[in-house]
Amino acid sequence: DLTKEPTTTQHGLFQKHDRFNKEDYQVLCNYSRDLGIDFMSTPFDYESADYLYDMIDIYKISSSDLTNTPFIEYIAKKGKPIYLSTGASYISEIEKAVRVILDAGCTNLCVMHCVLSYPTKDEDANLGMISHLKTIFPQLEIGYSDHTLPDPSMTILTAAYMLGATVIEKHFTLDKTMPGNDHYHAMDHNDLRRASENFELLSKVYGSNIKSVLPCETIPRREARRSLVITNNLSAGDKIKPEHLMSKRPGTGISPEYIDVVLGREIKRDVEEDTVLTWDMI
Repeated sequence: DLTKEPTTTQHGLFQKHDRFNKEDYQVLCNYSRDLGIDFMSTPFDYESADYLYDMIDIYKISSSDLTNTPFIEYIAKKGKPIYLSTGASYISEIEKAVRVILDAGCTNLCVMHCVLSYPTKDEDANLGMISHLKTIFPQLEIGYSDHTLPDPSMTILTAAYMLGATVIEKHFTLDKTMPGNDHYHAMDHNDLRRASENFELLSKVYGSNIKSVLPCETIPRREARRSLVITNNLSAGDKIKPEHLMSKRPGTGISPEYIDVVLGREIKRDVEEDTVLTWDMI
């Protein structure tokens, strides 16, 4: 997108903006340690993979290196967790990269859905791929590396979280108006706060995927359900007929689902109209 950053080649762009060296990364590493957050980086060559080893908690492998299996294997043998981006790839290529990483002894792996387009149009986000990757790799964590423009409600990241992405990657900036090819499609602190609040709310409301009665429903369940209720006075020995019954709240007596069991049975004792029928009465 040359409207935001006019440099026409990636090499020229890196010459213009890439100024970090080992010492700079160490400063960031130390600062991350002080804050108590993980530090990670994406090496693009063997030398940086080596010098980052003592700094980072997680290796990120770029989409551009997905088929660079010798390099992937080299990183995997270092034994650190890996986040693997999968932009512009086929499932067969992802599967091969995953096999290389697992065979090298690295089992702490997150496969990241990614679209290799900066910025990614909303219609190209292809978030359904998160569900697909969860099906293909049920034993692995699945994440999402996002390059869409932040929307006001951070809906895209929230949807990715709802679809099961356990790791979310998003470019971050303090000022979206700064020059460069990433700032304008990165999120700022307001976007991050909004997304985090969405994630927290979804975590709270998700609950369980096993249907059962919740503790907060125990009393409403009893009061809102219906019981079989006697519609007129009956004497001991009377047989219960359909016209003797109706379904009313609360659900403290015999449920209407057992009406066929109740019909034709004798009442053990005298009961008055509007009595909730219970099993000890028949």
